[in-house]
This record gives sequence, structure tokens and C-alpha cells, in this order.
Amino acid sequence: MSLALAAVTGILFAAGTWLLLQRRLTRIIIGIGLLGHGANLLLVTSGGRAGNPPVIDGSAGSPAEYSDPLPQALALTAIVITFGVTAFLLALGYRSWQISRDDKVEDDLEDRMVARRNELDGPEGPVDDGDPDTNEFEAEGDLQR
Repeated sequence: MSLALAAVTGILFAAGTWLLLQRRLTRIIIGIGLLGHGANLLLVTSGGRAGNPPVIDGSAGSPAEYSDPLPQALALTAIVITFGVTAFLLALGYRSWQISRDDKVEDDLEDRMVARRNELDGPEGPVDDGDPDTNEFEAEGDLQR
């Protein structure tokens, strides 16, 4: 693999990962696309030198003159899978846009409650609101203080 293709593959993976960590659904979809392109480029470049035929046709020649067909088949499969996942995510993003008119990915209510519980626990550890014998909790509940 040439140094330029390795650098491009690394840049695609880095940019795709950075976009996946964003809160906007369109950026997440683009990030998944970039990761797919990086994986395809990695597979194609690992198959051999450019210009070598992938099929052994019986002519005399060393095996080093041929490309490995397995990475090429894996790249074609990865292209189809990436296309399907991208189409599904685009439909999901469009439906989310229709419902909320925003493409920001919000935290779940449960995630916020767990984060709040961890903040309320403090450095001394979790606070037990319930009776260990009866498993009954106070009327306020575990998370609403």
C-alpha cells in the first residue's frame, strides 16, 4: 500500500469518526459514509498493485503478477452494505426531521436521569433512599431530590 493511500484512508477514518461524535444526524450519516469509503479504500489497496489482473487465466507467470480477488469481492460487498445503511439512515433522518423539524440527536430521558443521579450521589457514594428489608422507597423517589 502506498503512503498516499494510507494517508487518505487514515484521513477518511479520522473525519468519519469525528463526524460520528457530533450531535447532528446529517453529520452522523456523512460520517458513516466516510467510514465506509475508508474501509473500501483499505480493502482495495490491500488487494495488490494497481493494474494486475485478478484472474489467473493459465498463462505462464508468477503469482505475484496477479491481484488477490478476495479484497475486491469484500469491497464490492462493503459498497452494497454501506449503500443500504446510508439509505436507511437517510430515511430515518428524514422522518426525524418531519416530526421534530430538527436533526439534533438528544439524550434519552433515562440517560439524563442517570447523569443527574450520579451528580447527586457526590463523592461520598450513592445515597440509599429505600428500606433494604422491604425495598420501599420514599415518596419523592430515587431521582427527584
